Amino acid sequence: MKLVYFAWVRERVGLTEEMVTPPAGTATIADLVRWLKTRGEGYELAFENEAIVRAAIDQTHAKPATAIAGAREIAFFPPMTGG
Repeated sequence: MKLVYFAWVRERVGLTEEMVTPPAGTATIADLVRWLKTRGEGYELAFENEAIVRAAIDQTHAKPATAIAGAREIAFFPPMTGG
């Protein structure tokens, strides 16, 4: 699956996007984040406060418990404010 990173998540990970094959048992966004954090310091920093990083599966906002089976793209980004 394709992972896409935005704003400071991208800066900390050091990549704009990447293709990954998560290990067996990675069923949800939360599982994916836990696995990503094992991939190095940049990922650990990006996801150190998992509660504030947002995710979208195929351009639809998703909660940590959302299943990732069949996802083509998962995007991670910081909370947004607007006006």
